[in-house]
Amino acid sequence: MVEMILLPALIFGAALVYSSVGQGGASGYLAAMAMCGVAPTAMKPAALTLNVLVASIATVRFARAGGFSWPVFWPFAAASIPLAYLGGALTLPPTIYKPAVGLILLLAAALLIRSPKAGEEQTPGRRVPLPAAFASGAAIGLLSGLTGTGGGIFLAPLLLIMGWSGARESAGVTAAFILVSSLAGLAGLLAGSTALPAALPLWAAAAVAGAFLGSGLGSRRLGSDSLRRFLAAVLVIAAVRFVIA
Repeated sequence: MVEMILLPALIFGAALVYSSVGQGGASGYLAAMAMCGVAPTAMKPAALTLNVLVASIATVRFARAGGFSWPVFWPFAAASIPLAYLGGALTLPPTIYKPAVGLILLLAAALLIRSPKAGEEQTPGRRVPLPAAFASGAAIGLLSGLTGTGGGIFLAPLLLIMGWSGARESAGVTAAFILVSSLAGLAGLLAGSTALPAALPLWAAAAVAGAFLGSGLGSRRLGSDSLRRFLAAVLVIAAVRFVIA
């Protein structure tokens, strides 16, 4: 019943909120799966698969709304893809994987609260230095592949803090980055003997539904502050549960 009702509902909510700000939602799916007792071995492939679906929808929606920049996107993505593949092919022991994911969930909670507010004005981006883009893209790609996240929770604030893009453009670039990084990580993971969870099609349907609604809202105006705060609280609870379980 948990996998058939509660978990899909949580995944739907995570996809809705995350896609509204150009995120794939992997940290939200990991949090939901941790709270519902999904085995850690199933969490990484499931989160990456859901990320691919949600990020695909968000990428198209934000690009159509003018929220994408190829000059900003390509250097981060080019460096991320091979490292994400490598990270996906590697399996961290539970003693390392659990604290690592728990820390990422806490970071995701903090960054989610600080994500752009609805109606925030756009600012022109400065030119992205290629060495910095390659280095940060590679690091984020490796981390995303190792943990089963798409890396968007790190890329989006980096783009905004460094002034390399405005809020909506950052969301579109981040969604596309998550898509290619998650695809690479999933390819590396499936190159081994990893099997996808049997309930994944149901979870995928919930994620796609949430992504269509969330990205449609976010591509026109960035998402609800109250929903982001609620999801941030869920991430904190899940992080604690994930580490001590």
